[in-house]
Amino acid sequence: MSDPVAISISVLALSVSATTAWLTLFRRGTVMMTQPTVIFFGWDTSRSKNRPNKPKVFLRTLLIATSKRGRVIESMHASLRRNETQQNFNIWVHGDEKLVRGSGLFVGETGVGANHHFLAPEDETSFIFRAGRYRLEVYARLLGNHNQKLMFAQELEIAPHVAVELAKPRAGLYFDWSSDSSTYVPHVDVRDLPDAEMVEAMLSGFDGKL
Repeated sequence: MSDPVAISISVLALSVSATTAWLTLFRRGTVMMTQPTVIFFGWDTSRSKNRPNKPKVFLRTLLIATSKRGRVIESMHASLRRNETQQNFNIWVHGDEKLVRGSGLFVGETGVGANHHFLAPEDETSFIFRAGRYRLEVYARLLGNHNQKLMFAQELEIAPHVAVELAKPRAGLYFDWSSDSSTYVPHVDVRDLPDAEMVEAMLSGFDGKL
């Protein structure tokens, strides 16, 4: 006659093993984004006098996978909406000390913290940061998924006097996250000289300075 206690222990051990295998080997999970500590609207200054400055969106955040096996991000892009106007920023550059063109970024369970620059397409010359209320959305396409995933969405506002400042080539609008009030605090910065890192020359069709 079988021992009920021994059978129960065996079944429990098998269940634990199956659960562990599912969590570590089979569960795909997804990728999530933390609240960006800073968001930037401004212009990318081209090194070529023949090329106009391009609008860009910048943010710093942590990407983290919800499974132990991790996930791979094939691409990311940002979208800005104001009333009926929408502009996609589909050139993705990321990194800290060294900026690289985003493609095939592996995200593990410990996460990847980095700066993310989203630039407007090369043929986009008409977009202007006008006064109004904007909705910023950040999307990612994960390897193996057919649909893009909405990673982050935030309502932000550009005041009329700020829009005037943003018309200047080296002006930028920073939204700093305040954990106390759970809101973004805006401020404008106008640089006398470009001092940010240059995007790698290998970027296809793009030669600029971030």
